[in-house]
Amino acid sequence: MKLNRVNAPIRDQVLKYIRKAIVGGKFQPGERLGEQKLCMFVGASRTTIREALRHLESEGLVEAIPQKGTIVATVTAEEAKQIYEVRQELEGFMCRLFAERATPNARAALRRSMGLLEMHAENQDLENQIAESNAFYKTLAEGCGNEILSFLLLSLHARISFLRSMSLSRPGRSLESVKELKALFEALERGDADAACQASTHHVAEAKSSALRYLNESCEEGPTA
Repeated sequence: MKLNRVNAPIRDQVLKYIRKAIVGGKFQPGERLGEQKLCMFVGASRTTIREALRHLESEGLVEAIPQKGTIVATVTAEEAKQIYEVRQELEGFMCRLFAERATPNARAALRRSMGLLEMHAENQDLENQIAESNAFYKTLAEGCGNEILSFLLLSLHARISFLRSMSLSRPGRSLESVKELKALFEALERGDADAACQASTHHVAEAKSSALRYLNESCEEGPTA
């Protein structure tokens, strides 16, 4: 499970690796992230691990608890509702702008991403579907032609990805999600800003419903041994 080194600063690699492990469910909400454990998991120094954890705390993915250390952040149903409320408004506007302003290169990137999403869903490859869903939205944010909006959405990216992994893990949700994104994609391809905004709003509403059911079911089950 150790990090495969690439030509990039090691702190950036470690940050990306731990973030992916949290978002992908390898570390569960409330789980303690001891430095020694992470050093062994990633194969990096304690100093680098500490820097990564501080950054992840700023993203809302981990919490530093006095006398306990760092744990994977938990998300309450109320917090999730608030995130989805913001996401619904911002992403609807983002999709409207993308339909009106996106360059041919941005549209081509979105087309490739949609193809990969459909492939991963068909293969029931949830991990790669989540990763490609993140890439799909990153393409939308970068291609909407509004840097302030893009910055706001990317600042929420980690927490949205965390909730996305919950939502898509529910039975049947991954296929429904791709259908909703396909409707959004087709509206964007037509340049239909109104339809794109509506499709985005519908998709986020469905994702919200799925994530909240996941959280409620988890609360009912309680902690496991």
